[in-house]
Amino acid sequence: MPRKRNDKENFLVMSSIRGKNTKLEQSVSKAIWRKGIRFRKNVTCLFGKPDIAIKKYKIVIFIDSCFWHGCSLHYKQPRKNPEYWEKKITRNIQRDKEVTEYYLEKEWTLIRVWEQELKLDFDNIIDQLADCINTSIKHTLQ
Repeated sequence: MPRKRNDKENFLVMSSIRGKNTKLEQSVSKAIWRKGIRFRKNVTCLFGKPDIAIKKYKIVIFIDSCFWHGCSLHYKQPRKNPEYWEKKITRNIQRDKEVTEYYLEKEWTLIRVWEQELKLDFDNIIDQLADCINTSIKHTLQ
């Protein structure tokens, strides 16, 4: 039977995983930039560190991976160290809810895009994303 990792080993594994500027984030960023939408990435001064933000128009975008954000359709819990992963993913889901509530209370436009949606129909999702951003900008300018 394999031994469990201790907290230090878990930390070392987790610290090697990319948390920002992933390939998926890069693809989305490039696609909406080509549509003429200007933004900042991984804005640390905003709550929840959105993947993409347009502060001037109060728009934040989060690109959620199915694994890290516990997608109800695609998340599969690892067999090794299940207690750790259960706690980790549950906390991520809770944090997502807190971030969503925060921006909705502040009347920001919050957009969450699932990794799987992008993988299935990237161009259509990007078009929808751009439409949503442009609509929000027009609404803010009125």
